[in-house]
Amino acid sequence: MADKLKRIKELVKLLNKANRAYYQEDREIMSNFEYDALYDELVSLESETGIVLSNSPTINVGYEVLSELPKTTHDVPMLSLNKTKDTGELVSWLGNHDGVLSWKLDGLTIVLTYNNGELTRAVTRGSGEIGEVITNNARVFTNLPLKISYTGELVLRGEAVIKYSDFNRINSEIPEIEGKYKNPRNLCSGSVRQLNNEITAKRNVHFFAFSLVSTSDDIDFDNSRIKQIEWLSSLGFDIVEYKRVNGANLEKSVEWFASNITNLDIPSDGLVLTYDDIEYGMSLGTTAKFPRDSIAFKWEDELKETSLIEVEWSASRTGLINPIAIFEPVELEGTTVSRASIHNISIMEALELGQGDTIQVYKANMIIPQIADNLTRSGSIKVPDQCPVCHEKTRLQKDNDVKVLYCINDECPAKKVKTFDHFTSRDAMNIEGLSEATIDKFVSKGFINEISDIFKLEKYKDEIVTMEGFGEKSYTNLINSINQARKTSPARLLYSLGIKNIGLSTAKLICNKFENDFNKVMKATKEELLTIPGIGEVIADSFLEYFSDEKRLEELDKILSEIEFETIESNQPQILQGKNIVITGSLNHYTNRKELQGVIEDLGGKVVSSVSSNTDFLINNNKESNSSKNKKAKELGIEIISEEDFIAMIKE
Repeated sequence: MADKLKRIKELVKLLNKANRAYYQEDREIMSNFEYDALYDELVSLESETGIVLSNSPTINVGYEVLSELPKTTHDVPMLSLNKTKDTGELVSWLGNHDGVLSWKLDGLTIVLTYNNGELTRAVTRGSGEIGEVITNNARVFTNLPLKISYTGELVLRGEAVIKYSDFNRINSEIPEIEGKYKNPRNLCSGSVRQLNNEITAKRNVHFFAFSLVSTSDDIDFDNSRIKQIEWLSSLGFDIVEYKRVNGANLEKSVEWFASNITNLDIPSDGLVLTYDDIEYGMSLGTTAKFPRDSIAFKWEDELKETSLIEVEWSASRTGLINPIAIFEPVELEGTTVSRASIHNISIMEALELGQGDTIQVYKANMIIPQIADNLTRSGSIKVPDQCPVCHEKTRLQKDNDVKVLYCINDECPAKKVKTFDHFTSRDAMNIEGLSEATIDKFVSKGFINEISDIFKLEKYKDEIVTMEGFGEKSYTNLINSINQARKTSPARLLYSLGIKNIGLSTAKLICNKFENDFNKVMKATKEELLTIPGIGEVIADSFLEYFSDEKRLEELDKILSEIEFETIESNQPQILQGKNIVITGSLNHYTNRKELQGVIEDLGGKVVSSVSSNTDFLINNNKESNSSKNKKAKELGIEIISEEDFIAMIKE
């Protein structure tokens, strides 16, 4: 019994850690296959011993919400669903009742409230009892009706998702410095819980309704869940695709969903079966964790044994080197697969991978190839001490308790794309049409080897117009954008160079100091830099290191020969000179934080990301909130002001 209790404690700790990483931190420390196996082991041990710990994931519904979004308590708690991988168990569960079988979407569950025909509140699932208020973000969901014909109070639930097509597009465009999203759910979670809904709007989040919670009027739905769902559809909501099922057609319906998931653009991790009979389902009540009127079905993973040929090491633009398993091709879910991401060094070491090992592979959610297990575990694969691209030294380190491998050579060719992407980004030279994916293609074809080559792409017109995704029009738009970027400001150019520790606001401070004369900027001394409010030893040293590098100066000369500086005249009084300001929370008078930051910088101030003893004041319209920044400001005696206070201040 002691050994079993010890194992229960180990499993609870490990599964809670995995849940916390996945749901709160948007990262993965184990595969879905491994998680399910460990979870099932815990369920079995709890049943066998009769011991269920208070923090067991088998009874805890959700996890503490971690963000600065406002919190609220759900009127009706949101429980998890019990699950099975056995279609026979589904048939037995349904019995002689009619049911509703639908996709189980893999996104973020949202509760919406409408009053007088208008959206008044949107709340995430959160812990199941307490969620985050994301109403402002829900208003910019791509397909969500903001006004409906029903004027009573309506509460419904659904899933916010980002489609695979949008996920692939967005993942190819976001700066590498933010890291690639591993799956659409991670991206959706980050998008829905933004403090600035301008970002949410750009992510193309979709909402699919799956259940009606309540209405203020006594509407007759003939005791049918399906009629409730169809009523929501009539109000303008996109609904989760479903089928009416019974004991006779349930297994065939499951097969239909299974055959269609590979073509589904919406992320799904299984199915949900609910009794169509509302009263019957409600009469069954709930357990501590699960409602008894619904059950989830997870796909029985198709496992195939194969032989590991090698682990390929792929260097990314951030320096992160990812292990990729290359194995003898196998047929999985109707397609041939021969490679799978291993995610990080910790997972690779846990699998004890070695060349020639017999491994089991599967497709997570029937789509993404993964390694389920290693049957022979020779452990002969070693972590390389050299980068596969530049052959310079690597560094093994821990990020959030996960081992990862980095190339530490700043001049590694694999990092060029990151540099080019930063140079062309919106706040830098603002060249539209050069996404990270496009830059990657141009680099691989040899069109771009150094930054100045971006201004010489016209000589590759014939090749570019025939590339996938390009044509005469997109080529012309790209060249026009490049030519428009030739006229820029000294601050934009300085920021675009990607000098460590120098953001756009710092670049503006430096250029303002030298009256926007870039020749003077390049010759700045450490003593001159340190006289600028907000510039310390670290920033000054980064600046001087960059401008003392002969290769960089040669490249900068080439860039300067391609551009011209616009005339900048500023009579704006520098009333915020030397002030460090933090912005948090939602804004009412400014379109977004960028606009407010621009106003502050034009007045000589500097916007910083965190509250410290050097902060002069914090702008937050909710002065009484319990956000971490508010708490820190109060602890340090730093003034918290609203937008109205700020506007009054700069008008004095």
